[in-house]
Amino acid sequence: MSLFSNGGRFLPGNNRRIVFAILAVAVAIGLGAIGFSLIEGWSIFDSIYVATQTVTTVGYGDLTPGTRNGRIFSTVFMLAAVGVVLYSLTSAVQGIVQSELVATFGDRRQSRKMSKLRNHFIICGAGRVGSHLIRSLQGGAQTFIVIEKDQQKVAELRDLGVIVLVRDATLEESLREAGVEYAQGLAACLADDADNVYVVLTARDLNPNLHIVARAAEDQAESKLIRAGANRVVAPTLIGGHRMAMALTKPAVDDFLGSITANKLELGFEQLEVGPSSELVGRRLSETNIRSVLNIVVVSIRRCSGEILFNPGGEAMIEAGDVLIAIGNAETLMKLSALAKGKAPVHSSKARSVDE
Repeated sequence: MSLFSNGGRFLPGNNRRIVFAILAVAVAIGLGAIGFSLIEGWSIFDSIYVATQTVTTVGYGDLTPGTRNGRIFSTVFMLAAVGVVLYSLTSAVQGIVQSELVATFGDRRQSRKMSKLRNHFIICGAGRVGSHLIRSLQGGAQTFIVIEKDQQKVAELRDLGVIVLVRDATLEESLREAGVEYAQGLAACLADDADNVYVVLTARDLNPNLHIVARAAEDQAESKLIRAGANRVVAPTLIGGHRMAMALTKPAVDDFLGSITANKLELGFEQLEVGPSSELVGRRLSETNIRSVLNIVVVSIRRCSGEILFNPGGEAMIEAGDVLIAIGNAETLMKLSALAKGKAPVHSSKARSVDE
């Protein structure tokens, strides 16, 4: 979206139009100065001075052509130069007005679009952490909006087609405009821990059911962010340290995790909540086609009570409200998601095809 943004950026076409208008006036003055210098013998400075007077229709009268050829040239130059100036001014004004109108309608269209958002995600800050999060979300089907006030980052995001709200994320009205009351989740990715605490406090007050993930630059900020209302706190420096330790001592494990993160193996993790109408309810893992047909590995089951079964065996019973943490490719994970929601039939481990 390359509109005349809140920071005052022109549409590319209008920008070229204005530059062309300025160049046209400059060329007209230059040609007039050369003509006066050659015909009247004036210095370059005096020639530019008279040419500028002529182009702008000021006409002080302190320097006037004294020769017949000079007056003929002046007559032709006045007619041509005034036309160039009028056309240039008209083109420039048209470009500015058009940019402003497009910007106004664009802002209104974006406001209407944001007002209709439901169950979306809000990203506060597009810095080093926020930009990586945005790229990850772009690869999925999630709807999200970014709150960022840095104009350079805003321009880059809009070029990528990201919905951007040019505001200060720490302000309550900014979060309201982003639809925080109707959002599913919020990520506080600002560089300053105090700003993230303020965002979390405000967002939690506006939407008690919002799932909030906050970035912590310092270790001691984690407890403050949790008390402020964050559901999860991510410390990039701590995670980076653990990852480097693993790369140093367990390179094979690190390669595997890196392959999943970079999607080199075309695998991904997914969390799937089992609905009450799902045919998975009341079945053991071994009685489903999750492993045998879908080729998905359930690495964990989280019960409604909060109990977590890590690496559950085939005898593990699936209950309504369980959250399955699974690893597999995108296509089969979508099929398992349909099974978990009760939108598709489940087959036994003897089934030869998930569509049979």
